[in-house]
Amino acid sequence: MRRVLLPLSLLVLAGCAAPATEPEVTFYADGRVVNVKPTQYCDVQSENCDVDPAAVGVLRVRPGKPVQISVPGELADSAWSVKFTYRDGRGQPQEPLRSKLFTERDPRYAYTLVLPNPDDQLESVEVQQYGARIETSTTGAFDFVARGTWVLSVDDRV
Repeated sequence: MRRVLLPLSLLVLAGCAAPATEPEVTFYADGRVVNVKPTQYCDVQSENCDVDPAAVGVLRVRPGKPVQISVPGELADSAWSVKFTYRDGRGQPQEPLRSKLFTERDPRYAYTLVLPNPDDQLESVEVQQYGARIETSTTGAFDFVARGTWVLSVDDRV
């Protein structure tokens, strides 16, 4: 009897283990929502990465409208920021901008991206989670290496 119960109990325990999944980020604009998987997700040392270039989300965002971003706890409890590209009202590309850095000291589960001017058009958004690895740039500055990247491509048709 003991031989039957042991394998059965191991099978039950193995079946209860939660599958490892990559976190999703939610983007919301103009009454529409999209959940996005990471285009890149690595271990905490920013190595051993899974890459999925097709994981890009798409939302229609009108000029000057905000995008709300929600992140799960595993991002909120780490270092992350939002990088975005946009064009001004005349259609001229502007330098990419970045939100402040959010950290585990003050967890942030949501961020509202508001463009500098009301007629600016958003082009893309990247949520970047930083890992433990730090690299020195060519200027001598220290840069954290992204562990995970979630990308939103903006459909700007009116």
